[in-house]
Amino acid sequence: MKEGQQNLIDFMRQESDKILAQVITHIGLTFTSLIIAILIGLPLGILIARHKPLAVPVLGFAGIIQTIPSIALLGFLIPILGIGAKPAIFALFLYALLPIIRNAYTGITEVDPVITEAAKAMGMTYWQILFKVEFPLAMPVILAGIRTATVINVGVATLASLIAAGGLGEFIFGGISLNNTNMILAGAIPSALLAIIFDFLLSRVQHINFKKARIGRVTTSVAVIIAGLALFYLIPSAYAGKLTAGFTPEFMGRRDGDLGLREKYGLKIHTVVISDAIMYKAAFEKHLDVISGYSTDGRLKAFDLVVLKDDKHIFPPYYAAPIVSDGALKQFPQLEKTLNMLSGKITDSIMTELNYRVDYLHQSPEKVAQDFLIAKQLYQQPRNANNQGTVRIGSKIFGEQYILAAMYAMLIKGYTNYNVSTKTGLGGTKICFDALINNQIDVYPEYTGTGLLVMLQAPPQITDTLVLDKQKVYNYVKQQFKTKYAISWLIPIGFNNAYALMMRKKQAESLNIKTISDLTRYLESK
Repeated sequence: MKEGQQNLIDFMRQESDKILAQVITHIGLTFTSLIIAILIGLPLGILIARHKPLAVPVLGFAGIIQTIPSIALLGFLIPILGIGAKPAIFALFLYALLPIIRNAYTGITEVDPVITEAAKAMGMTYWQILFKVEFPLAMPVILAGIRTATVINVGVATLASLIAAGGLGEFIFGGISLNNTNMILAGAIPSALLAIIFDFLLSRVQHINFKKARIGRVTTSVAVIIAGLALFYLIPSAYAGKLTAGFTPEFMGRRDGDLGLREKYGLKIHTVVISDAIMYKAAFEKHLDVISGYSTDGRLKAFDLVVLKDDKHIFPPYYAAPIVSDGALKQFPQLEKTLNMLSGKITDSIMTELNYRVDYLHQSPEKVAQDFLIAKQLYQQPRNANNQGTVRIGSKIFGEQYILAAMYAMLIKGYTNYNVSTKTGLGGTKICFDALINNQIDVYPEYTGTGLLVMLQAPPQITDTLVLDKQKVYNYVKQQFKTKYAISWLIPIGFNNAYALMMRKKQAESLNIKTISDLTRYLESK
């Protein structure tokens, strides 16, 4: 335990500049959206308190917004607002509305009518009653809503990193993808501390006696503090270069990713972190100039992107193969033979076409999988499964994995008497691999390069001797997984879905960039 804590401390010390930058961005996102929510939510709460028939539709709408999954809301906003801070701030503003509107409404309506009638009898105007009577009495309830909204926004703001808005989610999602606990904690601990600190500070304000305090001074002070925190997002980040790269959280922390690009190529490019679900479209729409993609992704064709040649060979082979727990192979004797029916059947070009149909033509993975198996004369109608057990198939959360999982399910149903249960969309590498290790799934498709660098975390002296030979990489991960994890790598499917840097084809041609070294030289000349 002590050693693990020291490792975390060392990691956070090493990444302190980046953590500080992410904290600043996180605070700015949280409080910029909070200001907008207060400016809109507070008057709305007062309005529906004065006109109660409006309360049901207004609160109902704000409540519906709260039920929308945050990542889905961010995805919906991208076509409208693009990527970066704007959609993130707008989404956070929407999530902060409900507690602010509801508490403003509750605080105002719970003021004793006798008190407001007495104020009217004294000749006070509408605005005098609101600011000198109702606000002081309702302020503790209103501030409770702002506290709730602040804590919600600190948490949801971690997702902003998936749309290139920055924040502490960069470490969290990168760590999940890379099976790196230190990275996860480096993002999660500051995020939790921010929520605790801001909640505590607002609780102190909430306990002020507003009946005796001057409401104008208190509200002005709170407003100035919140506005000051929002200005954190305006602190500029210094970077050189006229091109912007969008890299996934996983790519940012890999030796065969951003780290390797900087070390081997000396690549210095302004980089934002973005989800692989949206980076291709962001490149196509010219929000990004360079992205970290996958060589067999169908969106290469869909968005007219070109792969830059890896002339210094930092990307190892990424041949796909099913990995299965040894326990499952013993429990299901026919499983290995059935899964290996796909071995050597899918080339790079075939996988690209299958991905294109799912990612761009929006065909279901099941239809694409079935069409392929029929074309290869591998498809058989499902048998009547008996009580020989259920094979649990997992997958990561992108189209190619859904397709492969569907193929495996159809083959098992057609050629064995086993039942099949699919657990698709499990997230990144860490989640899938942990599920396999912990006996939550029996099999999922993995890539040799990921096995080498992410799960095994092989040192450079080993990877440098393997990186140019796909068979050596496969043999190494197969042997190591068997020994360390009691997991078997079956025969590779055939295609190599390697990491790659991509640009829009027209842009790359106009800048005469064909290789990663060309990109590096172009950036150095600017």
